[in-house]
Amino acid sequence: MNNSVSLKTKNMVYIGMFSIIIAICSWISIPTAVPFTMQTFGIFCALGLLGGKKGTISVLIYCALGIIGIPVFAGFSSGIGVLLGNTGGYIIGFVLSGLVYWLFTKMLGNRVWAMFLSMFLGLIACYVVGTIWFMMVYTSTTGNVGVYAVLSWCVFPFIIPDLIKILLSILIVKRVGKYVKL
Repeated sequence: MNNSVSLKTKNMVYIGMFSIIIAICSWISIPTAVPFTMQTFGIFCALGLLGGKKGTISVLIYCALGIIGIPVFAGFSSGIGVLLGNTGGYIIGFVLSGLVYWLFTKMLGNRVWAMFLSMFLGLIACYVVGTIWFMMVYTSTTGNVGVYAVLSWCVFPFIIPDLIKILLSILIVKRVGKYVKL
């Protein structure tokens, strides 16, 4: 078997596997005052272990699976309705997070600080897109809402858990990454 074909097959397996890991993580809900899922943790692990390009492809496949109706989103939800709903912008933001990670690690490398900064900037991009989307959909379906209110509902409660998920994913990437041969 050609080494190039073997490498492509291995990449496809890893990309598919991480799409499934992201889905599984989206189903894990941590009960706190404002419950959160482990979805972004799966995304950060995919990006860190697979790299920006393959990790982003994994996120795109995850999103595509949910859009076509496979219940991979949080709460076992799926479909275009989820994407068009209040929180759909955060799902779109996951892809943007991957692209930001890819761009910044390409420029800065894969040192721990560069990975953290790249994941953090990707998270901010996700928050921005998701918050704008939420405001637009909420305003069109329910009524006007202020930026601070949306940030209080959709961003502020998740900052610390998301930072912890970034740190945990980097720890896993550094521990497991030597065994993942791409």
